[in-house]
Amino acid sequence: MKTSGNTILITGGTSGIGFELASQLFALGNTIIITGRDNARLEAAKNKIPQLHTFQSDVSDPKAIRYLWERAIKEFPDLNILINNAGIMKKINLHDADEDLEKICDEVETNLNGPIRMVKQFLPHLKTKKAAAIMNVSSGLAFVPLPISPVYCSTKAALHSFSQSLRVQLKNTEVRVFELAPPATQTALIDAFASADMKGIALMPVSTMVKIAINGMENDQFEIRPGQSNALKFMSRLAPQFILNQLSKSVDGMLAQAKV
Repeated sequence: MKTSGNTILITGGTSGIGFELASQLFALGNTIIITGRDNARLEAAKNKIPQLHTFQSDVSDPKAIRYLWERAIKEFPDLNILINNAGIMKKINLHDADEDLEKICDEVETNLNGPIRMVKQFLPHLKTKKAAAIMNVSSGLAFVPLPISPVYCSTKAALHSFSQSLRVQLKNTEVRVFELAPPATQTALIDAFASADMKGIALMPVSTMVKIAINGMENDQFEIRPGQSNALKFMSRLAPQFILNQLSKSVDGMLAQAKV
């Protein structure tokens, strides 16, 4: 896949992996459009890279996706790459009686339903391009869950499966389907977790991870698994219970704290 001269839409592009993708892909000579829910954060991103194009939009809202599509296609008819990056991650204790039934599926709406709806909405347009791509950002935790984040890991496992099915369904088109499964990466996503929760997990610098991702796209590596993500997939096949036990240790601390 050519990684220059494209028009690329990145959801959740105001920080972390999304902003780093925007930054590195812009440096390669692409037109970059980013979305985010917070207008102030969009402005902050644009202040860092004035050439970015921004749209306030929430991937968990189907109406917002339709409106985004109408505006983006009208203003950027050459759009040929969609990167579904927006995501949230929560530490959830399923024993907690106070957990809100309405909010417990927030990660499903953003991390899974959002990309599915974005693909469905933008696919007809992408299919009109001579060269196009969709990249879904899943996680190394798609292969082995981190049990203190049960809903997040479920959404990423489902997104991995969806990406595989999408790739097969689009095999006779010019739309390439990439999946980026990042390892634990130095971004704000993990700020809600205590150091004990992440014990034994090495964090990859976001710039390094994104560089690997772009190189993977350029070489048509359709499932990109940087660093520990590759090890997680391998261990999920070689010793699934062992690797699950290793990632389950933080649950003991969570349960002890809650006195379950």
